[in-house]
Amino acid sequence: MSTLGKRLFPKPLPPWWKKCRLVCSTLIVPFCIFQAVRLILLPTTFDVILLGILIGIAVVLQFEWI
Repeated sequence: MSTLGKRLFPKPLPPWWKKCRLVCSTLIVPFCIFQAVRLILLPTTFDVILLGILIGIAVVLQFEWI
């Protein structure tokens, strides 16, 4: 039996979760841009790690993995 067409969670998501995901996906791109500019101007290890985390969150939200 193939699981490619099945969702991981068969129940629909609650409305508050959908709204939270929408707000986060709207705000993550400006945060990534701001962090990239800050990384170019003043590169530190913390900025690199934070930008990597923000890009990871953006990818997860874009592909709707959560």
